[in-house]
Amino acid sequence: MTRPTPVASRRQFLIAASAVGATFGFAAAGEAAIVLGSYSGAPAFEPTIWYSIDRSGLVTVNVIRAEMGQHVGTAIARIVADELEADWDKVRIVHVDSDPKWGLMVTGGSWSVWQSYALMSQAGAAGRVALIAAGAKLLGVDPKACMARKGAVISGKRSVSYGDIIAKGGLKTTFTEAELKALPIKSVSERRMIGRDVQARDIPQKTDGSGKYGLDATAPGMVYARPKIPPTRNESKVVSVDETAAKAVPGYQGHLVLDDPSNTVPGWVVVLGDSFFAANRAARALKVEWTSGPTAKVSDADLRARADELIADPKAGSTVLNDPGVDAAFAAAKSTLSATYTTDAALHFQMEPLNALAFERNGVFEIHTGNQWQSLILPTLAKALGRTEDKIVLKTYLLGGGFGRRLNGDYAVPAALASKALGKPVKLVFTREDDTAFDSFRSPSVQLVKMAFGEGGQVSAMDHSAAAGWPTEVMAPFFMPKGTNDVPYDPFAISGANHWYSVGAHRVRAISNDLANRAFRPGWLRSVGPGWTNWAVESAMDEAAHKLGVSPLAFRLKLLDAAGRNSGSADGSSAVGGARRQAAVLARAAKLAGYGGKLPADTGIGLATTFGQERDMPTWTACAARVHVDRKTGAVKVEKLTVVTDAGIIVHPDGALAQVEGASLWGLSLALHEGATFKDGQIQETNLGRYTPLRMKDVPDLEIEFVKSDQPPVGLGEPATTVVGPAIGNAIFAAVGARVRHLPIRPQAVLEALKA
Repeated sequence: MTRPTPVASRRQFLIAASAVGATFGFAAAGEAAIVLGSYSGAPAFEPTIWYSIDRSGLVTVNVIRAEMGQHVGTAIARIVADELEADWDKVRIVHVDSDPKWGLMVTGGSWSVWQSYALMSQAGAAGRVALIAAGAKLLGVDPKACMARKGAVISGKRSVSYGDIIAKGGLKTTFTEAELKALPIKSVSERRMIGRDVQARDIPQKTDGSGKYGLDATAPGMVYARPKIPPTRNESKVVSVDETAAKAVPGYQGHLVLDDPSNTVPGWVVVLGDSFFAANRAARALKVEWTSGPTAKVSDADLRARADELIADPKAGSTVLNDPGVDAAFAAAKSTLSATYTTDAALHFQMEPLNALAFERNGVFEIHTGNQWQSLILPTLAKALGRTEDKIVLKTYLLGGGFGRRLNGDYAVPAALASKALGKPVKLVFTREDDTAFDSFRSPSVQLVKMAFGEGGQVSAMDHSAAAGWPTEVMAPFFMPKGTNDVPYDPFAISGANHWYSVGAHRVRAISNDLANRAFRPGWLRSVGPGWTNWAVESAMDEAAHKLGVSPLAFRLKLLDAAGRNSGSADGSSAVGGARRQAAVLARAAKLAGYGGKLPADTGIGLATTFGQERDMPTWTACAARVHVDRKTGAVKVEKLTVVTDAGIIVHPDGALAQVEGASLWGLSLALHEGATFKDGQIQETNLGRYTPLRMKDVPDLEIEFVKSDQPPVGLGEPATTVVGPAIGNAIFAAVGARVRHLPIRPQAVLEALKA
């Protein structure tokens, strides 16, 4: 279960002088500087410039990742600056636009730091070595007598700044691939910025209001627009439009029935106004009649029924993992466990509703919006507009939240179509209700988990089937590998089921819920598949332990034995240590939380652990949730969450803490407070009056700890999201003996479980 990983070919690293400064970057000279690993069909990385230094010594780091509150630019710039020995006060970040030279542009999956660390370290080291050589020449000394510190080359009491070196000109160096590999990369103990408190570079502009979000984008002569969302995501067609009432709205400028060759927004009407106020009022007054396809009546019950049907069919889906002997182990088992776990739909609800400004300038269509995956939407925009991708550019803005919603850039398509039809800049703004109705939400899921036990309660087999809507199948099928039965699967919809526990013969089956894929557009939401797979795995582990009459902690630790394929790697990659590291964070979380100690009545501590999302970049995470359950009402109060994480080197400590805090609270929100209803082909909870994420008054005590490590850094944005839900479910059982198997956990479900 792998996914594309950028691999630096490092054919050459060029340092080139210019009239204004020097640029530093991997150059391909006809070959890709970064290419995708195990998948084909995705765009390759082209030559590019990673950073530059001007004559004043200002270092500009180009960042291809989207900034949505995670300080990714600061984290990546710190990697470069530390290795370069730059002066942090003279480092700035530029989030680049979708020029093809940047290649694959995507921000998600907790990949950014993990994918950038080695590459940016080498880029920084190459610059440092070249600057020391040039500085030594200016100082008239041997480079070996020099060192670099805070943007200067120093030899004894003499020094020359990077800016002065650049100003002298002539800095031009080429490193071959072999030379790059031999560069002296600093050890962890030599780091001066990584792992230490350094101010995030993006904070000032966010606090003084100078930062630009998509909603801030404007263009001369632009027309505002609000969409009329059809009754279903797919297969709707406009029958008629009545604008009688809309014409009475001051500022109303008409409407457009969109003709979309990309079929991204079928049945869409866009209402135009000279202000958003006017477009909004007119949209409310405009009456549209649609016809809808057969999914117009689909409900949660239909989706569940289809999932059950598919899971019951042994030929359905893709076998992601299929050890020999699974069926034999179940046939010979002394006892078995079988349980079904389900989750509701979950919405993104990013604070900044969707928006996009589109217009044509000098033969190029410009799209101004916040986006997480520019490379995914460009081909769709090209199809919609009927032009080549090199004639379209996505301008970069800060994102007022993303959480996976803006991986799907579909919201740019209607803006572009409207602008093309109107011949003017169009600023399309969604209301909160529009945003929700058009959301690519996390699919409801159904999972069947079975475990077989042999002599002495030994786990001899595990069989896990998961059915859900597949975002990757719908939007990015080129990212889908094939299972052992040669059937493609969405790795983001099943990752997590291939855990690091030693459970004997192990089978994992990923099943696409085809009805879900037709009824709505499944999306990637923070943590994606592990948001449901870990709910099933960690609930089942708890149930198995109780069935066998052993401590859930001891049961897990016994299975996290780092044996066989769970031993991890020994080559310095992210998975070094394997399950041994997961066992360590679990044991630590349990100890910090006082697991096993005496607690008040109806109070319990539950455990859950995860490796994050992908086995080749495991973020070892464990959570202990302490809850109190009201037996009369079924209400669950989470008193404390204790989270321990081993993510290797922590590049930006303050950002890392914020990521784990946010992920933990999001996990709590999904466990008890969120969850949407799908009925009549639509999400029913379209605003925050009915969709009720975690409120501040419900935030529990948090204790978060990072394991000190010198292993390569991995992702932090999502793993903690996936452990809180099962930890709470297991804590409820520990408190009152009620087993819940559905997310979100509503009080009524607890009451019913108490009666069972």
